[in-house]
Amino acid sequence: MAERAALEELVKLQGERVRGLKQQKASAELIEEEVAKLLKLKAQLGPDESKQKFVLKTPKGTRDYSPRQMAVREKVFDVIIRCFKRHGAEVIDTPVFELKETLMGKYGEDSKLIYDLKDQGGELLSLRYDLTVPFARYLAMNKLTNIKRYHIAKDFDIAGNFDPMIPDAECLKIMCEILSSLQIGDFLVKVNDRRILDGMFAICGVSDSKFRTICSSVDKLDKVSWEEVKNEMVGEKGLAPEVADRIGDYVQQHGGVSLVEQLLQDPKLSQSKQALEGLGDLKLLFEYLTLFGIDDKISFDLSLARGLDYYTGVIYEAVLLQTPAQAGEEPLGVGSVAAGGRYDGLVGMFDPKGRKVPCVGLSIGVERIFSIVEQRLEALEEKVRTTETQVLVASAQKKLLEERLKLVSELWDAGIKAELLYKKNPKLLNQLQYCEEAGIPLVAIIGEQELKDGVIKLRSVTSREEVREVGRKAKGQRMYAILGGPCPFKT
Repeated sequence: MAERAALEELVKLQGERVRGLKQQKASAELIEEEVAKLLKLKAQLGPDESKQKFVLKTPKGTRDYSPRQMAVREKVFDVIIRCFKRHGAEVIDTPVFELKETLMGKYGEDSKLIYDLKDQGGELLSLRYDLTVPFARYLAMNKLTNIKRYHIAKDFDIAGNFDPMIPDAECLKIMCEILSSLQIGDFLVKVNDRRILDGMFAICGVSDSKFRTICSSVDKLDKVSWEEVKNEMVGEKGLAPEVADRIGDYVQQHGGVSLVEQLLQDPKLSQSKQALEGLGDLKLLFEYLTLFGIDDKISFDLSLARGLDYYTGVIYEAVLLQTPAQAGEEPLGVGSVAAGGRYDGLVGMFDPKGRKVPCVGLSIGVERIFSIVEQRLEALEEKVRTTETQVLVASAQKKLLEERLKLVSELWDAGIKAELLYKKNPKLLNQLQYCEEAGIPLVAIIGEQELKDGVIKLRSVTSREEVREVGRKAKGQRMYAILGGPCPFKT
């Protein structure tokens, strides 16, 4: 430290010498010589690590949310959570990280996307990759065999032994309700069954060891062509071309319950007990979906594979549809916004005695939905309120800060969302402009005359017209009634 301080002093003195020579208009040669000495001293000094600038950015994969963005996000969350509650779900929460061993071996090829944390206390930890595996661990730890839960505004699950396809149908109904309520565009829910996939792979000649990796390739059919998928299966994963062709004959089919019935009669597929069970359940599922009035939103799609290892039965994925360019063309999928399925074996993987708890659930892609809603609002140039303030307490004359503070406090105590400007003598025009910018609908104005008369004037910010003159003694109850309901407090 002492050596650095001495060097800093030399740099300071040399800098002063260079400035002095320049002021004296010394020869260019002399100035150049002294500048070279200064640069040499600075090089010896090096950078001061304690004064290094921080790089102002968020970590990769994260982002900040502005007040406007959070207002949009909360509205999306509110729609989702209200739907979950309408269907009788309880809320739980689990940690954002788990023991690494809890997460490993559950996600197939996606396991490489799990982020590990530094070992703090002798345990290897990882950030949770989804909310399903932590939920299964929670059920096993707490010995629960029956629960309907939601987590944040993303996941909804039904755990328990129930008759086939009733909980599955409700999950699809919830998915359709949420996507319809959010009004983000036309959508389609693709449905398949892992038992059908496994049976199909078996009769096509795929070895058991390649089931999951071939699933992962097939699942890309919504993004790339069949030829690209086939090339990956044959070139990268070692599948025989004739086996890939047999798979292609199946996975390029999609339709409704008629396709289910057609495949039930398929001479090859009917040789697989697994596939027949899956097809039988899908036929029953379509009956319930028809009763729920959503069968027109559902498509049985044999290309849907969902790469996660823990799925055991019905799987589904909702995609937004792009309007066709020409009449007669089919709508194009523009991205998954929700997904889920049945995972009957996951809880048993954590239970010491291997006891299974059948589960089915769904996950809403809130980040993608939020981006879509945000883009739509920007395109329409819609203004988004970032606060819920109902009324601004304002004054028309000077020296009324005390009265404004008294009034705003009484309104807060009455349960009214209220604000005031943090100035002693704000201009009325500035107060009204603040209301317009913040979207505050009403302004409560007090002045000398209002104080004498014992009243408060309520003015509409939009029309600038007086809405009501409220008596001072019962302003809490009366103003609260004007703003939306009975006052919850005595005033």
